[in-house]
Amino acid sequence: MHATVCDYIADLVQNAVEAGASRIGLEIETGPVQVAVTVSDNGCGMDAARMRRVEDPFFSAPGKHDQRRVGLGLPLLRQAVDATGGTMEVRSAAGEGTMVFFRFAAQHVDTPPLGELAGTLLTLLALPGCYELTVRRRATAGDYTVARHELLETLGDLENAVNLALAREYLAAVEQELETASRIRAA
Repeated sequence: MHATVCDYIADLVQNAVEAGASRIGLEIETGPVQVAVTVSDNGCGMDAARMRRVEDPFFSAPGKHDQRRVGLGLPLLRQAVDATGGTMEVRSAAGEGTMVFFRFAAQHVDTPPLGELAGTLLTLLALPGCYELTVRRRATAGDYTVARHELLETLGDLENAVNLALAREYLAAVEQELETASRIRAA
């Protein structure tokens, strides 16, 4: 079971990378009313037959997971969204990519906590592969954008421990600044 919103985000972005996406967009919005996330990609997408099974926990795309034949990500997300009165939408077309949107009511008792966003983003930005991940983060008091290619241009590869530490420090700082400003504004 996923414990945080970051767990759902990580699952969706990793799926996009595994689907061969070269461009992945991640939008995260938090506020007093809602927590909303959109993950969109230009990966292989899904045809109508696969879309009908997208929330079947006993189905996973052939060849996707060599050791298992289940796909629990979207079914668990649907369960969490439904338990909180939230919304979820999945759109996809074969050869065009996939978009997953979900929203939780921020104050619902069963809404999972956001989780450690800076660490999650670092993990996703450092996944191996040739893809561009652009993160757009919005909260009550502002926003920031981080693009994978900018981190790579600035730091070099994200396999080097020093570069990873610098990227983590940067992500933690911008996230902390946004959260602090949002708390001050809400007070």
